[in-house]
Amino acid sequence: MPITAATLAEAADHMVEAALAARRRPGRPLYVTSANGQVIALCHQDRAVRDLFLAADVIHADGQPMVFASKILCARPLPERVATTDLVHDVMRRSGAAGLRHFLLGARPEVNERAVEHLRHAYPDVPEIAGHHGYFRPAEEDAVLDAIERFRPDVLWVALGVPLEQRFVMRNRERLASVGVIKTSGGLFDFLSHAKSRAPRFVQDVGLEWAWRLAQEPRRLGWRYLTTNPLAAWLLLSRSGD
Repeated sequence: MPITAATLAEAADHMVEAALAARRRPGRPLYVTSANGQVIALCHQDRAVRDLFLAADVIHADGQPMVFASKILCARPLPERVATTDLVHDVMRRSGAAGLRHFLLGARPEVNERAVEHLRHAYPDVPEIAGHHGYFRPAEEDAVLDAIERFRPDVLWVALGVPLEQRFVMRNRERLASVGVIKTSGGLFDFLSHAKSRAPRFVQDVGLEWAWRLAQEPRRLGWRYLTTNPLAAWLLLSRSGD
């Protein structure tokens, strides 16, 4: 996968600039996604999933081990990790002056509501932030898309989990012409709503945030990490380049 070599600030600037450009020239929204160890393993095992990521305009490195591997093996190393849980705040800090509107799609109803409330409280200068939970049936998807289109967000954050959120984007990207940027977001809303806590910064910096999350949710994440982390590590060491 082609991973974008950008700092967190550069990634936020790009999203804001793309959202503003889309106001002047509406069309297909910019599709931004992220890769981590789980994604690397899934893309290696399933070509259909890999194609969903290759269709993105931008793929950020949402995993510190990817940064470490790039510094050892790549001619142009990644400058830093661009975690969605950090990126959202950098984008929000720029959104007040830019006048950007945001829509959060995904998570349980109460989690989505709290995430929206916390962002509104943290960034009162952002014009509008709205949301809709991710527990809708296929037959209800058209109604959800209509709600997004009526709101006309500059940035749509989609947190349905991998690869459901990528499938949602590819299925509906052409229809969401009023949206400037679509960013897939994984478990972002759990952190925005304070349903889950992030690892301390030093744990993140040494590439062990996955261990922190595993300690919090061993039953849900244990098998995932056991099956994806070793494969992802091997792929990073054997396939990284450029």
